[in-house]
Amino acid sequence: MKKNSPDYFSVTNLKFALRNLKSAILMSAMLYALCSFANAQPQKKVPRIGFLSVGSAASMLGRVEAFRQGLREQGYTEGQNILVEYRYAEDNLDRLREFAKELARLRVDVIVTGGPLATRPAKEAAGTIPIVLAYEADPVRTGLVASLARPGGNITGLTSGTEELNGKRLELLKEAIPKLSRIAVLRNPGMLGSADALKDAELAAQSLALKMQVLEIRGPNDLDKIFQAAKKNSVGALMTIGDPVTFTHRRRVANLAIKNRFATIHGQIPFAEAGGLMVYGPNDADMYRRAATFVDKILKGTKPADLPVERPVKFDLIINLKTAKQIGLTIPPNVLARADRVIR
Repeated sequence: MKKNSPDYFSVTNLKFALRNLKSAILMSAMLYALCSFANAQPQKKVPRIGFLSVGSAASMLGRVEAFRQGLREQGYTEGQNILVEYRYAEDNLDRLREFAKELARLRVDVIVTGGPLATRPAKEAAGTIPIVLAYEADPVRTGLVASLARPGGNITGLTSGTEELNGKRLELLKEAIPKLSRIAVLRNPGMLGSADALKDAELAAQSLALKMQVLEIRGPNDLDKIFQAAKKNSVGALMTIGDPVTFTHRRRVANLAIKNRFATIHGQIPFAEAGGLMVYGPNDADMYRRAATFVDKILKGTKPADLPVERPVKFDLIINLKTAKQIGLTIPPNVLARADRVIR
């Protein structure tokens, strides 16, 4: 058959087409095999985190963003390779307990507790689910962990408590009010760890030559008589030892203090935002950001019992100048200059 004949070109084109068809069939078979192999592989589970807070979404916005930043630093993108179930109780303790049970039913991989009030319900509901403390006053004194170095069990994270904090708060009150001689300390005797915290405050008061009156609160109905007792004893300032009653009724505490012209100092930022005069305590954002590192380690297989509880490294002083004006107090410039945040 001559190369230039029509028959020659027809045969050649047919052979070329057959070769292309074989290649296409082979490629299709390979792609099918690859797809079948991929479908046969188990899908990687996306970890799901429960975030439990007594506050509202609005009040927790800055702390939640800090937690998300921490997740990003560990290589997580929310909605892609990690899911977070947020539950905000909006200061409703009954709702907080229900949310804790709900997260346990969802079988999340880790529960992050956004504050001391959330930890106890989480522990009661979680079973063996790991719990990361983003902000817990004293997990050893309250029996949540065996020790900071060796937590044991399924709980670890960060503690906001350090031995010198109550002393530092009283020092700040004394600096803000140089003539201060009598203070009241408000505490709930039913709270685990409150007795030890009170001892710390007593030692600090002695070193500052302050006479201290202890006021006990068990429920919100006690608030009016507590402030009446403080006024009767001519105290010049009041410090709270954190508990569910004063925290959930912090705005009322602030209003009563303003009404009776008491300077106050607290350990948590929401108190200042509610009208408390001063807050001195760990930097919330830093604590929540660091909580994400515990989540990452647990998701990668480390047991909570083997992760030491960490202490705060950054502290904030917040002063509410609006409240200072309402009670007729001028904050000395040297104290005001040290404030990390001023509410006007």
